[in-house]
Amino acid sequence: MTRFGRAVLGAPAQVILLCWAVIVCVPMLWSFVSSFKSDPEIFESPWSLPAVWRWDNFARAWNQSNIGAYFLNTIIVVTFGLILTLALSSVVAYVLAQFRFFGRTFLYYLFVGGMAFPGFLALVPLFFVVKNMGLLNTFTGLILVYATQSLSFSVFFLTAFFRSLPMELAEAALLDGCGHWRVFWTVMLPLARPGLISIGIFDFLGMWNQYVLPIVLVTDPNKFVIGQGLANLAVNQGYASDFSGLFAGLTIATVPVLLVYLIFQRKITAGMTVGALR
Repeated sequence: MTRFGRAVLGAPAQVILLCWAVIVCVPMLWSFVSSFKSDPEIFESPWSLPAVWRWDNFARAWNQSNIGAYFLNTIIVVTFGLILTLALSSVVAYVLAQFRFFGRTFLYYLFVGGMAFPGFLALVPLFFVVKNMGLLNTFTGLILVYATQSLSFSVFFLTAFFRSLPMELAEAALLDGCGHWRVFWTVMLPLARPGLISIGIFDFLGMWNQYVLPIVLVTDPNKFVIGQGLANLAVNQGYASDFSGLFAGLTIATVPVLLVYLIFQRKITAGMTVGALR
């Protein structure tokens, strides 16, 4: 196919991607700019830059609207949930990828099947399980649920990645006297770092944006995470007509996700392509 033909065939895809970028980016930029405006400016001149950049909107959202507390709660839950997910999924994926034993295929497809199961169907039994464990309205309960919800996709992703790694290195380490745990920790896990970073970013985004699970499992306002906090802020600030504070809170919740993606976007691509090409 000629270069002109490739350009003609690729033009519709580029147009679609450009439209998608506009649809995603424009509302985000508008919310960001609106977070620096006063309430009258938001309604009277929604598409103009603020006459005065009001940083006090962020201080009001952080302190008076408790976004700071919700943000800290989310950091705690997501950090420990992510650590637990990566620790469990990396061990399970390594065993499924590198060892041969009875039931291995069944276990692998059991995790794959977990990806297809709609999570909202398990909300009621999940609520009673967490309640019977005495973990309602606790960070521990939320961390465990976050980790188990992310486990299926993490195991699926990392299993494919571990299968792409050279098993000869593990065999050489075993011949040198290393045990299986030491081989995993000192040889195979460092090799899997691109895959761990990639799946870690996906899990982080999913946990940070989680809303349904916290609504079901946490009713104590002091334990709210950022998703619940924003919903609560939308109701309260809407009644108070403090829309500038609402946009400031939305910006505070969005910035960490954007920063993580911008910092690690190359790592995400590298981790996915390495696992696919080896």
